[in-house]
Amino acid sequence: MSSKPRTIEPLAEKKTHDLDVQSIMDLIPHRYPFLLIDKVVDVVGDESATGIKCVSVSEPFFQGHFPGQPIMPGVLIVEAMAQTAGVIVVNNLPNSEGQPGVYFMTIENARFRRPVVPGDTLYLHVKKVRQRAKVWKFSSEAMVEGQLAAEASFTAMIVDDR
Repeated sequence: MSSKPRTIEPLAEKKTHDLDVQSIMDLIPHRYPFLLIDKVVDVVGDESATGIKCVSVSEPFFQGHFPGQPIMPGVLIVEAMAQTAGVIVVNNLPNSEGQPGVYFMTIENARFRRPVVPGDTLYLHVKKVRQRAKVWKFSSEAMVEGQLAAEASFTAMIVDDR
């Protein structure tokens, strides 16, 4: 009895795309010196994306944090995570006039594992946990050279009346 070998259909691959800094600025209102992501890659619909921040010694916050031993403030790492999440949210909204605001509601379980210093490239892996109406919850990890630098979960709300 001869049977044909069974073939397994590959799972459909999710399409990804990348956004440069101009595309990011078209989606969120942040500008230098507070735009904390340089590029967003591997955008998968409204599910996930990776923000990239090339940390430079000329960042204005390094003047005071800390002189002689520059370290990127943890709150700014969390803000970079949130900006990446904001790109995911706004990139998936139907076209409308103006830019909706995406505002923090909560930040939970923020942990900082290693310093982020000039010369590092910060990879901000952001994933949607859930979305209900205008409220989105995300989890995120910030990586440098494959090492976990920070992690956090946060909830944000879309506000149209800016």
